Amino acid sequence: MAEVEAALPVAATEIPEVAAESDAGAAEAKGPHKLQRQWTFWYDIQSKPKPGAAWGTSLKKGYTFDTVEEFWCLYDQIFRPSKLVGSADFHLFKAGVEPKWEDPECANGGKWTVISSRKPNLDTMWLETCMALIGEQFDESQEICGVVASVRQRQDKLSLWTKTASNEAVQVDIGKKWKEVIDYNDKMVYSFHDDSRSQKPSRGGRYTV
Repeated sequence: MAEVEAALPVAATEIPEVAAESDAGAAEAKGPHKLQRQWTFWYDIQSKPKPGAAWGTSLKKGYTFDTVEEFWCLYDQIFRPSKLVGSADFHLFKAGVEPKWEDPECANGGKWTVISSRKPNLDTMWLETCMALIGEQFDESQEICGVVASVRQRQDKLSLWTKTASNEAVQVDIGKKWKEVIDYNDKMVYSFHDDSRSQKPSRGGRYTV
C-alpha cells in the first residue's frame, strides 16, 4: 500500500486487519492500476468522550492508497459501513485533506447529505460514491473534499463534502451528479459548514436538488 498511517484498533472495533500481503503477488503480476491522486481512509469510533476532550480526538487516519487494487482490498476487508456497530464514521478524503471543518480545504465548504434507514443501502451508496471519487467521475472533482459514512442506531447518513459552499451553481451540479451516482430519488439538501459551526443550521439546507 502507498502508506499505512495507523493500525486500526481491532479489539475495540472488531474490524479485521488488512491482508494486503496475500494479494501482493497477484497485484504485481498484473501490474497495479494507478489512480489520478492519492486518497486516505479515516475512521472515528465514537465512545463516551473524556471530560474536556476536543471534538475530533477520536478521529484516526487509517490508510492512504493510490491504486485500484489497494482500494478494493481496504474496502472488502475493513471499510464497509455494515461492519461497524454503534456510533462510528468512515471517511474517504483526498490525501492531505483532514475531514474537519478547520482544514483549509474544508473551511469554506459544506456538504450534501442523504439519510438511509437500511444498512445495505448505506453500503451500496458508500461504495458507489467511493468508486466515483477515485475514478474522477465528477466534472468538478477539484471541488470535492471527500465523503463520510455515519453509522448510527436509528438511521445512517452519507455526506459528500465540498470546498466552496458559496458557489451555488457548482454545488448544485455536484449534487445532481451524486444523485445519479447513488441512484437517489428523494430530495437532497446542502448545508454550509459555517451554519453547523454556529449551531444555527439553515432550515431545509441552503441548496436542494
